[in-house]
Amino acid sequence: MTSKEYNQSVENYSDSIFRFILSNIKDKDLAKDIVQDTFEKLWIKLQSVDFEKVKSYLFTTAYHTLVDIVRRQKHVTGLESKNMNNMKYESEYSDLQEVLHKAIDKLPEDQRSVLLLRDYEGYTYDEIAEITGLNESQVKVYIYRARKFLKEFVVKMEYVI
Repeated sequence: MTSKEYNQSVENYSDSIFRFILSNIKDKDLAKDIVQDTFEKLWIKLQSVDFEKVKSYLFTTAYHTLVDIVRRQKHVTGLESKNMNNMKYESEYSDLQEVLHKAIDKLPEDQRSVLLLRDYEGYTYDEIAEITGLNESQVKVYIYRARKFLKEFVVKMEYVI
C-alpha cells in the first residue's frame, strides 16, 4: 500500500470506524483515540496490508482495540458497573429511535458489535466473522439473539409510552 492509498483509506473509512466505535462505547474522546490507534497500526504495517483489504483490516483492528480497552476498563471499574446493565429500563419514552438506542446499549458486547457491523455498516456474515474472530455460525446466532432482544424490548408498551 502506498501513502496515497493510506490517505485515501483515512478519508474513506475514518468516519464509519468512528461511528462504529462510538456506538459501542458512547465516549467520543475514547472513540477518537481508538480510531487514531487503528490508523497508526495501519501505518506501521503499511507495506504488508493490501489496499483492497484495508477496510476489513481497519475494522478488525478497531474492533480488537475496542475489546482490549473495554476489558481493561472492566477490571478497573469492578462489579458496580454490572448492576447498571439491567435488562429493564424504567423511564418513559415517546421516541422509538431513543428507545432503540437504549436497547442496543443493553446488549452484551459481542451481540452489539456484530449487530452494528451487520445492520449499520452493512458487512456480510463472513466479513463480520473475519473482523471479530468468531465463526460465521456464532455471528448469525449473536445477530439473531440481538434482534430478538431488540424486538422484545421495543414491543413492550411500557418502553414505548
